[in-house]
Amino acid sequence: MAGNTSLRKADRAKNDEFYTQLADIELELKHYRKHFVGKTVFCNCDDPYESNFFKYFAMNFNYLGLKKLIATCYTGSPVAGKEFEQLSLFDILPSEENTPQRYPYKIEITEVIDINGDGAVDLTDVEYLLRNNKNSLSLLKGDGDFRSEECVEILKQAEIVVTNPPFSLFREYVAQLIEYEKKFIIIGSQNAITYKEIFPLLKENKMWLGYRCGDMAFTVPEYYEERETRFWVDENGQKWRSLGNICWFTNLDHKKRHEELELYRKYTPEEFPKYDSYNAINVDKTAEIPEDYYEVMGVPITFLDKYNPDQFEIIDGIGRYSILDNENTKKAGKYLSMIDGKAKFFRIVIKRRKQNGN
Repeated sequence: MAGNTSLRKADRAKNDEFYTQLADIELELKHYRKHFVGKTVFCNCDDPYESNFFKYFAMNFNYLGLKKLIATCYTGSPVAGKEFEQLSLFDILPSEENTPQRYPYKIEITEVIDINGDGAVDLTDVEYLLRNNKNSLSLLKGDGDFRSEECVEILKQAEIVVTNPPFSLFREYVAQLIEYEKKFIIIGSQNAITYKEIFPLLKENKMWLGYRCGDMAFTVPEYYEERETRFWVDENGQKWRSLGNICWFTNLDHKKRHEELELYRKYTPEEFPKYDSYNAINVDKTAEIPEDYYEVMGVPITFLDKYNPDQFEIIDGIGRYSILDNENTKKAGKYLSMIDGKAKFFRIVIKRRKQNGN
């Protein structure tokens, strides 16, 4: 695909290579087990050399009742010269120099058997399967980018996509999933809530937050530069980055999404003033949403972690302008989330749904 080389360089410059810990994947995906039964799962930003998403689904293939697991990696996947002790797949590749970063490839699994008879499926069993079924691993004709024609064709075959996509390409990545009507569980920055391409999907309940949102630590490649905060190197020389605003995004229903938010505060005009140029009251904390107020109110983006579509309706998103009526509010020239001349950070405008006779 034309332009992919320059795009990849730009992505790398933005430090998009964050590798998710297996423990974080397990903590989130345990809530979606029923959705995976009989399904084809595609991890389309996942070099199995580094990807714990691939490892999770390979080891839990039978437990989840998967029909098929597919993972693809692009040609720029870094290996940083490390020895991959757990899953040494790459001597299978038809190359004199068995380096995965030179050869984008696809791994496809339709069964996993307990080869060593220890009563559990682990990476040893997966490795044995791939070594003895060479059809499971094949080189891609293109570069393995999720936007490439080849990977889009694989996407069409899949039913659920699960991965940690490049943060800088989050808008484009989600747009592709929506275009092809795919179910998904993906990782992104909490700031994505405020993107004009993402917010309407949240408003229309075409996607929502998963179970966990907040701080998450990722391993990063050797070439990453050290930072003063949220960066460290462990005893094995592995570099780590911690990000405090990470969310799981999905369009698979889950129990938490239907938990009712308990409210206790009472409304007073003094405690909940209206915005200067927008007809809604301001609520600074989700926990402080008044129980006796049914008109429009602005709440912080952290509200989405507690959002129950049966209890609340999302109306708009406001900062300097309205995210849904951007052009007209720009022309008006009024800072919509301002109170007494002081701006509030982006607010989600909501309204409570009346229930139980209220």
